[in-house]
Amino acid sequence: MFLRQLEPRTARTTAEVANFALWPIAILTVLNRVFIKAVNGYITDDFRPVYNASLAFLNHRAVYGENYNTTDPHYLYPPGGTLLISPLAVIDPEKSRWCFIIVNALAILLAWYLLLKLFNFTLDTVAAPALLLAMFSSETVTNTLVFTNINGCLFLMMVAFLHLILQRKDLWAGAALGLTIAVKGPLLAPLLLIPLVRGQWKVFITALGIPVALNLLAWPFIVDYKQFWTHTLPYLSESRDYFNSAIVGNGAYYGVADWLVWTIRLTLAAMVAITLWLLYRYYRDDEVFFVCTSAGIMITTVLLLGPLGQMYYSMFLFPLLMTVVLRNSVMRNWPAWVAVFGFMSYDKWLSDRWQHIGRELEYLRTTFGWALLLIVAFCVLGDRYLAAKREGRLQPGTSLDPAWMHPEWSPEDSEPAVAARTKAGAAY
Repeated sequence: MFLRQLEPRTARTTAEVANFALWPIAILTVLNRVFIKAVNGYITDDFRPVYNASLAFLNHRAVYGENYNTTDPHYLYPPGGTLLISPLAVIDPEKSRWCFIIVNALAILLAWYLLLKLFNFTLDTVAAPALLLAMFSSETVTNTLVFTNINGCLFLMMVAFLHLILQRKDLWAGAALGLTIAVKGPLLAPLLLIPLVRGQWKVFITALGIPVALNLLAWPFIVDYKQFWTHTLPYLSESRDYFNSAIVGNGAYYGVADWLVWTIRLTLAAMVAITLWLLYRYYRDDEVFFVCTSAGIMITTVLLLGPLGQMYYSMFLFPLLMTVVLRNSVMRNWPAWVAVFGFMSYDKWLSDRWQHIGRELEYLRTTFGWALLLIVAFCVLGDRYLAAKREGRLQPGTSLDPAWMHPEWSPEDSEPAVAARTKAGAAY
């Protein structure tokens, strides 16, 4: 039966044409990213410091003694994360790196499948190859594999958390998020706001218990445990002016006045607060839309307004981008996809002919992309709120969606169609 699916045949429908075209391109792109680009590697090597720290941990040597004045990748995982990733150093560095690439690639593929299920798509639909191609063509997936970091595994845990939170499997949802907190600390911790407002208190037992337990377990085995708190943690709370697409990072790089940086950050923070309030107030019963949109807004806020935001962290925004298939998605407009191009595109804008302009476009596109995404979400929901207020549709328990966004709506129900029928009836 499987071989019959591979039999070449002429497509009879538009959907078959799209499937026949997209599947080979998507699969070959995956193979290229995993076995060619990732294995080739790049100057930036996120794996080496992780492997060295794991080796030091297994041999009872100091882990947290790096010189943070250099621009090389640094080892920044907390003790609990060190305990989790320490098996990497059981084999030699080259084979370990290859295994790590494969593990992250498989994690991304599993997350892709779970995303499809989350939005009720099967592997037979056009969405499957389209999403696969989009993910592995993006900068975030490509550089996660090329630089060889753990983001693919964290992305899988995040998507699993979204699935489990929607299924009300609270302890398992907390466990998935707790593992990400144990490794990357506060990056995905704001997602705890979702179970908080949904009243899913059990999530916090495992989400906070797992990282605490892992840190306590690692304590006796790390010889410089205190160095993490006195040396590494202060560095994590600082903003740097290199490889940093957060507002504070680019502000420091370009010498922007502190008052202006704070004004921009506070303005965007206020917009995010209003956006999240509108989502909670009017959309919390539309569970998939609420959970995925809120998660994307919060993660974008952390990346843009926090001390450190790197382009390949945009992987965690894929659930928000997938909401485009929903009628009431905030992604159904062209400015949203200008924003997506800014932080997802693998294209480089460095120009030999227009060096100054090309450099600014390349360095700022991620920051502008994240900011534009937050502005778009604020404007879309704000516009719906004002329209609903004008039309008297702000009753408790109702959404802000206009009539045409409801599943039962048809083009015949539109105002022009109703007016035309009324006019025709009067003339008759």
